[in-house]
Amino acid sequence: MKNKSSSRLPYLALTATCILWGTTWVASKAAVKEIPGLQLAALRQLLAGSCFLIYFIGIKKMPLPGKRQWMQMSLMALLMFVFANAFSTWGLRYIPTGLGSLIGALYPLCVMIIEWVFYKKRTLSPLTFLGMLLGLAGVVFVFYNNMFATFDARLIFGLAVSLFAILAWSFGSVILARHPIDINPYYGMGWQMIIGSGMLWIICLSTKNYIPLSAISIHAWLEVCYLFIVGSIVTFIAFIFTLSTLPPEVSSLYAYVNPIVAIITASILLGEQLTSSILIGTVITLVGVYLVNHSTKHDKEKIIAEAEI
Repeated sequence: MKNKSSSRLPYLALTATCILWGTTWVASKAAVKEIPGLQLAALRQLLAGSCFLIYFIGIKKMPLPGKRQWMQMSLMALLMFVFANAFSTWGLRYIPTGLGSLIGALYPLCVMIIEWVFYKKRTLSPLTFLGMLLGLAGVVFVFYNNMFATFDARLIFGLAVSLFAILAWSFGSVILARHPIDINPYYGMGWQMIIGSGMLWIICLSTKNYIPLSAISIHAWLEVCYLFIVGSIVTFIAFIFTLSTLPPEVSSLYAYVNPIVAIITASILLGEQLTSSILIGTVITLVGVYLVNHSTKHDKEKIIAEAEI
């Protein structure tokens, strides 16, 4: 019975990742209506990062990072938690939740483009190119009327900020894969959150783009708590667990489920429009992401096979 329960745990963690991370898009969209996006991200990162550091420093008695680790974590904090997390939150102020989550799902495509352009890692196969086209076409299709029927500068700005955010996340992921930080990943993430939060507070205070903490409603504070507890602690731990216990093709399923959860939840809780064009565009995007992932896996297997020969 114990072994059976243990075998189910990774799939329960994957289920939690798929569903809970999808709902954090909705929580961010609701909270950003009251709290400026960068300030919301700063609060979320400060609270979550403090929890990680209290555990690792206060309980586990881990030493402070070295100079090289500080430099690496500062760069990752800028890319992953300022440009990526905070800017994607900021972008939700101006675009629908579903569009934000779909742009987030383009992560594998962005990584592929970065490796192809900057590292010349591989040539693009026809399947990869088709997947990239479908992924981008699906995003355009979902909100075609919003983007082209009438010019909306706020929507265009939100799109630009969100696209910049996913590119920053992808750059950070590629750099981290090539130059890993020699530190416990959870401990390092806690420091990155704190560093990122500090950077964001400097931006918010210098631009005066913030509201007093006393002016934040109880409802918005509950959304902040949901984001940092569920989105930045529980779900991330579950995600890391699935990566270490399940095959990559299984653990990556969250990327296909998150946008669907976000779109459906936003339509129920926030009253966002859910039409056939949105559903069709979502399917097109996710098919494109799948094709890119599938072609990447096929290329890796081919390289391994050739090396063995």
